[in-house]
Amino acid sequence: MEDKNTALGPWEEIVLEPGFILLKISNESTENQTVLRHVDKTYVQFHFCLKGQAQWVFNQGNYTLNAQEEQSILLYNTQQDLPLHIVVPPGTWLLSVLLQLRQFHALFSSEAQQIPFLRPENKDQKHYAQEPIPPSIAVLLSQMMSSSITGPMKSLYLKAKVYELMALYFNPSEDPDSAQCPFLADEDNVRKIRKAKEIVLSRMAEPPGLQELADEIGLSLKKLKEGFKQIYGDTVYGFLFDYKMEVARKMLNSGVHNVNEVGLKIGYSTASHFISAFKKKYGTTPKKYLQSLG
Repeated sequence: MEDKNTALGPWEEIVLEPGFILLKISNESTENQTVLRHVDKTYVQFHFCLKGQAQWVFNQGNYTLNAQEEQSILLYNTQQDLPLHIVVPPGTWLLSVLLQLRQFHALFSSEAQQIPFLRPENKDQKHYAQEPIPPSIAVLLSQMMSSSITGPMKSLYLKAKVYELMALYFNPSEDPDSAQCPFLADEDNVRKIRKAKEIVLSRMAEPPGLQELADEIGLSLKKLKEGFKQIYGDTVYGFLFDYKMEVARKMLNSGVHNVNEVGLKIGYSTASHFISAFKKKYGTTPKKYLQSLG
C-alpha cells in the first residue's frame, strides 16, 4: 500500500510510521464527499464514526456497510484487498486507523491470544466487527480529532493516543470506564459536553456565553468548564478559536471568499480583528498566507 493521499474530500492522512496510518476525515461542506484509498490485505482497519454517518462501499457497489454516529467498524481480510471507498455525508466526522498486521502483532505480542484474529487457528479467516463506541473511547477520539498540537510533537501525541485507543478497544474488562474520572464515566455527561461543542461550532459567528451554554445543555457552569477541558483538552472558547481559524484557512484556500468575507462569516465584525486573530494562530496575515499559496 502506498502512503499516498488519493481522497476526493477534506481529510488528513498522518503516517505515524511505515504501516501505521491515521486518517482524520471531516466533511464540513453541504454535499457528500468520497474518500478513495488503496488498502491491501496486510492491513487491519479500524473506523470510528464520531459524528453523522458514513457508508463503506465494496466490490464496485455490490455490497455496502453503514455506520451511524458513535459506532466503530473493524475490517480485516487475509484473502483480498479492502480498498477504502467511503461516502461521507455533510457534517460527518470519522477517524480511521490502518495498521499493517506486523505492526499490530508488535503492539500485542504478549496479548495475542486475547485477540481472536491473532490466534494461529484464525490466521486465514475474515474478521468484521461493528460495535457502539463506549464513552472512554469516545472521549479519546474527540481529543484526537480536535487536537491543536502542531509541529514535531503532533505525530508523537497521536501515536500515543492510538496506542491508548487500541488498549481500550481490546480491553477485556467488563467496565472499561471504571478507572475513568467519575464525570467522564457518566455517558450522559459526555453527551452533554459533546452537545455543547456542537452548539458553539454551529453558532460560531455568534456563540452563546458560557452560562447560557451551560443552561442549554443542562450542566452547571463548573461542570461545563471542567468536562470540556477533560474531553477536548482546551477551554470552550480556546477550542472554538482553533476551529474558527481552521474554517478560515479552508475558506481562504478555496479562493471563493476574500479576507473581509471570511472574517465576517466566522464572527469577526472588523477585518483588523480577524487579521490579528489569524496572525496569532498561524504567525502570518491572511493576505500573506494567500500569497504563499501561489
